[in-house]
Amino acid sequence: MIKKILVANRSEIACRVIKACKELGIKTVAVYSDIDKHALHTLLADESVYIGESPPLKSYLNMEAIIEAAKKTNCDAIHPGYGFLSERAEFNRMVRDAGLIFIGSSPESMELLGSKVRSRITMMESGVPVIPGMKSACKDISIFVAEAQKLGYPVLVKASDGGGGKGMRIVHSENELEDAVNSAMRESISAFKSDAIYLEKYIESPRHIEFQVAADNYGNAVYLFERECSIQRRHQKIIEETPSVALDPELRKRMGEAAVRAIKAAGYTNLGTVEFLLDKNKNFYFLEVNARIQVEHPITELTTGVDLVKLQIHIANGGELPFRQEDLEQKGHAIECRIYAEDAENNFLPSSGKILYLREPTGPGIRFDSGIYIGSEVPIFYDPILAKLIVWGKDREEARLRMINALKNTVILGTKTSIGFMIKVLEHSEWIAGRTYTNFIEEHFGKSYTANEELLKFALAGAFYSFRNQKKMVVSSKTKEEIPSPWQTLGRWEIAMSKH
Repeated sequence: MIKKILVANRSEIACRVIKACKELGIKTVAVYSDIDKHALHTLLADESVYIGESPPLKSYLNMEAIIEAAKKTNCDAIHPGYGFLSERAEFNRMVRDAGLIFIGSSPESMELLGSKVRSRITMMESGVPVIPGMKSACKDISIFVAEAQKLGYPVLVKASDGGGGKGMRIVHSENELEDAVNSAMRESISAFKSDAIYLEKYIESPRHIEFQVAADNYGNAVYLFERECSIQRRHQKIIEETPSVALDPELRKRMGEAAVRAIKAAGYTNLGTVEFLLDKNKNFYFLEVNARIQVEHPITELTTGVDLVKLQIHIANGGELPFRQEDLEQKGHAIECRIYAEDAENNFLPSSGKILYLREPTGPGIRFDSGIYIGSEVPIFYDPILAKLIVWGKDREEARLRMINALKNTVILGTKTSIGFMIKVLEHSEWIAGRTYTNFIEEHFGKSYTANEELLKFALAGAFYSFRNQKKMVVSSKTKEEIPSPWQTLGRWEIAMSKH
């Protein structure tokens, strides 16, 4: 029986897991880096343990330090959250070898699904439709050239051992291919310690549809319906909704059953997400399996009434699925907006700083999952997500209007955010009409909203250089550091005096 869990993550997902554990009466241990010493997740947990310096490789990717922290605090299990080590089979195996429970699937199924090439082959053998492409990774550019000619441009260069849009490049012609392959390899090594790259046919203007799945250790598996995740920047989702307007009941059933077939073929247990691309002719293709809890899981929770984090823990505890497929149904419509610390009108460049003021939206059908508070730091080292705003409505239009009002009532000062941009998306006539595709932002908002990779690299390097210099500065006793008040950051304002 799990009585104490170490949460091997940070920010909003760590807070989310800790809150679920509190409701289950399970003790929690947080881990933190230098910059996160006073982060919200460390304050919410029953205990917290320092695991290293701020860069991820020295802290949240330090497997030995995390496992040692769990053993030192007498934990029974480790919950990996999403990102970082959540899909690392090596970490999964180390946790189990240490006598701890890993809240997730087996390392063997994670290893299989972690390789996009191996998982594609498994899906083809199981009758799950896949996108045409290479059946193995390679480094020989001549093979890439030959495969691209066979598939026809545009093609997609992808990292075999990762996700989140990293190591992914769209290539429109042969003279772009070599640079794209080399660039994808470098990014994949940096993000996943692997340079395994492969090609597949690029499906133009698809929808990104994913299915939430759950499986116990007794052969039972279900799908908890879909999430539409087509609004993306840098191949990463920023707005998600459920149900998808693109699916009718028959297509939803076929895709859900294919998702269950996919995880059964991989011997997968616990929670996961099977991702598909849906083309304009309603053909769907297997994309990948995310062997973890998803960032966008709350919209499924709001429409099904199932607490997915608690379900993860229940399955890891040896429990059977508490429902069958026919017991599950969707009610209403839910939308999630990811609030990032970034400048949407300047290539979505990340923005770091201190939270000077925070006002969370409230009201019926509104949920705010965050990892910040007034005074907390937004560091440059990690994914810039600050919070997730989730709303529920009886139908899509009620949810849309509720989300717009909730976004307008969310105030975060001290760093730039994506709030204003998401309001523009939700007010766009094409979004209202349900015509949402993965190229939605480029198509309707132009180049000013399209990420410039080189500019992003320079911005991150500059931010890191600035951060290092700030740490080295010695402020004299005569110098007083002035932090602007929230009122100073608002721009021009005045107090209007009432005549009454």
